Amino acid sequence: MAPEDLLLLVTREMPFGKYQGRKIADLPGHYLNWFAREGFPSGEIGRLLALMQEIDHNGLSYLLDPLRSEPRQY
Repeated sequence: MAPEDLLLLVTREMPFGKYQGRKIADLPGHYLNWFAREGFPSGEIGRLLALMQEIDHNGLSYLLDPLRSEPRQY
């Protein structure tokens, strides 16, 4: 993981699927866990999804809040 990856989590949007257009940092845990079970896509998006799943699984999502440019919406 590179430090820049944390910023990408709060700025990069999911490019496909049910949550297309949602920021990776805002994807629900069950969706991230599905990828963990079934396999992450290749490339940067897969690397970011795996990182976000690890952060979410360990209850550390709040660490991304200072990197967000706008308040988190639930």
